Amino acid sequence: MQQMNVDPSDDEAVEKASDNKTATHQDSDSKPAVKKKRKQPTECFLSQPEEKQETTVKAKRRKKKKISDILQKTASKPGVPADLQNLLSQHFGENRSVIEIEELKLSDSCFLPSNDLTHSFSSYLKEICPKWAKLRRNHKEKKSVVMLVICSSALRSLELIKSMTAFKGDCRVLKLFAKHIKIKEQMNMLEKGVFHIGVGTPGRVKALVEQDGLCLNSTKYMILDWNWRDQKLRRMMDIPEIKKETIDLLEMSIIKLCREGSVKLGLF
Repeated sequence: MQQMNVDPSDDEAVEKASDNKTATHQDSDSKPAVKKKRKQPTECFLSQPEEKQETTVKAKRRKKKKISDILQKTASKPGVPADLQNLLSQHFGENRSVIEIEELKLSDSCFLPSNDLTHSFSSYLKEICPKWAKLRRNHKEKKSVVMLVICSSALRSLELIKSMTAFKGDCRVLKLFAKHIKIKEQMNMLEKGVFHIGVGTPGRVKALVEQDGLCLNSTKYMILDWNWRDQKLRRMMDIPEIKKETIDLLEMSIIKLCREGSVKLGLF
């Protein structure tokens, strides 16, 4: 038998070819793994900013709804005469002539000292009305009151009536709001009896004046519940309806009486 001569170079070529095949197999096996690793971070990276944008939009929408949070954080400042004077100037400045605006202006002499937020209602009234006992004894006229207290609601009126117990003594107080009380009943009470203090809302007081149920000629003091805030943190002048009715009441006769010196305004 003849022996076949094998060239060692052929063996090396075979080994190299096999090595190349295994290398190509390894590369082909590793390529999909690399692709998977690259896809995962790109997907996570794209999804994260979308979530952040959604959360920021939701947060902005929530903040817009909660306007009362801003008022809650701001420190409350006591009302001063300039606040009411500016309010009247802005209200009348749009539709009135210069002469009419001058006639509706309130000077500083028309005002009583304002509440500096340290007083209870009784202590404030005692400070601004030191001669209340004498005024109460001398008041004999029907269909009128010595003091008018104007606030934003019937519930607030009841709170103020309770809180003035130390001041009012045995004087008679009349509720001047619309809730559960008909205007005819209030007119009958004013016509038949003598009342010293009236506490109520501007809309009902205005209606009583218009229907001659209440005369303001004997009124000496008008107190606005200026600084108190309701559950929504609104003051009486922050409520459009109450603001309009209060300004209408002032324009009807109070401003004229203040300019004449017969009525004084107080901001509680």
